[in-house]
Amino acid sequence: MTYSGAVKVGGPADVHELTDLIVSKVAVGPMDNNAYLLRCRATGEQLLIDAANEPRTLLRLIGDDGVAAVVTTHRHHDHWYALRDVVAATGARTYAGRYDAEGIDVPTDVLVEDGDTVRVGRVELTARHMTGHTPGSIVLVYDDPHGHPHVFTGDCLFPGGPGRTTHPEEFDSLMGGLKTQLFDVLPDETWVYPGHGKDTTLGTERPHLSEWRARGW
Repeated sequence: MTYSGAVKVGGPADVHELTDLIVSKVAVGPMDNNAYLLRCRATGEQLLIDAANEPRTLLRLIGDDGVAAVVTTHRHHDHWYALRDVVAATGARTYAGRYDAEGIDVPTDVLVEDGDTVRVGRVELTARHMTGHTPGSIVLVYDDPHGHPHVFTGDCLFPGGPGRTTHPEEFDSLMGGLKTQLFDVLPDETWVYPGHGKDTTLGTERPHLSEWRARGW
């Protein structure tokens, strides 16, 4: 089956099967949040990105094999509403950016810094710190050795532009981070998994960078 990244609340997960990693995407909750379950093919270990809502849906997606860790991309409540229930049911370790952890109402076991490695089985993802949408948002980059990179961007990047910011300096900071940490170093084929809505690629969004800067959002 072909992965499209188009999911809807109440609907089935869409599954992106890579050589070493399986990515299952599901939409949950009233704000149409995306949650991503990553499974290492070699070990079967699993990691969840954003326990956003609907703990029953997420636990059903996780299944009997459990989940070793839950990474929260940023402090906004709609991205961790189900975190306490998922951790209670699975015993998963919690990860979040160092500068957003204090805003998450569930203790963070691992404070993530820019450049840190987050592992799921034998698969490694690199965390990148982005300031703007929140003080401590993180994105996770999987540099697939068998293909193009994959990036889980939370609310930092969507199809059509960066995430919401309140002040011009926050917008400038987020745009700077996206440029230097993603667009300047990753190829057009890089697949982008956002915190809401459909997926995109860096190549699809790259021609619009100057347009986003001009409009200021």
